Amino acid sequence: MQISIRAEDIFHIGNFAVTNSVLSAFVTLLVLAGAALFLRRRLKMIPGKLQNILEIMIEGALGLMDSVLGDRRKSEKYFPVVFTIFLFILFSNWLGLIPGVGSLIVNTPTGATPVFRSPSADLNFTLALALIAVTFVNVFGIIAVGWKERLGTFLNFKSPIAFFTGILELISEFAKIISFSFRLFGNIFAGEVLLTIMAALVPFLVPVPFFFLEIFVGFIQAFIFGMLTLVFIAMATSGGHLEASGAGESLPG
Repeated sequence: MQISIRAEDIFHIGNFAVTNSVLSAFVTLLVLAGAALFLRRRLKMIPGKLQNILEIMIEGALGLMDSVLGDRRKSEKYFPVVFTIFLFILFSNWLGLIPGVGSLIVNTPTGATPVFRSPSADLNFTLALALIAVTFVNVFGIIAVGWKERLGTFLNFKSPIAFFTGILELISEFAKIISFSFRLFGNIFAGEVLLTIMAALVPFLVPVPFFFLEIFVGFIQAFIFGMLTLVFIAMATSGGHLEASGAGESLPG
């Protein structure tokens, strides 16, 4: 049994090391893109069972976004980004839990290495997602309220108190990145370590409840990441204050 915080190298493309987490993220991307293209070609005016289920899921997600943004048009505008982040993280979290995935091993200079590793168990992956999410938040904020007002949130020279508040807001942007990345990484990595230890100590039956627990944790972490991104978008596009009356209650703990 070998537990490594750092994602292991599988092969190199020039000077670029392809790790097992990068390979898993690429596979997740291909699966989601393939599923999207397949479902797009099967869309009909009279929906079948699968299309009905998907439409119910999308309508439910839009309704949840409405409770935060308070506007269906804004929900539809930001839905592609928020829901894509949610789906990508969800399937990235679940990829490492598929039975048999962890048993695929290749020999590398550092020893036997698993081919696939949950991308969310790699801090580089979660940090990249956090940077993307925070960048989108600020871009949407600039588009909605203008770059002067958005920049004024961080650099406000009207008074010493306003200037100090702006500095705190700027620090909070970097805190969001740290919080996003370490929360997701810590929960998923800890879950994989727990499953690995339980499977090594008691290979049969005992790890099963922990397996289902990690499925639930993977969903919750994807949901929290998506919801926090949505709440930050709502704040940025409304000048720093949530407009929806129920937005505060929608923020998961």
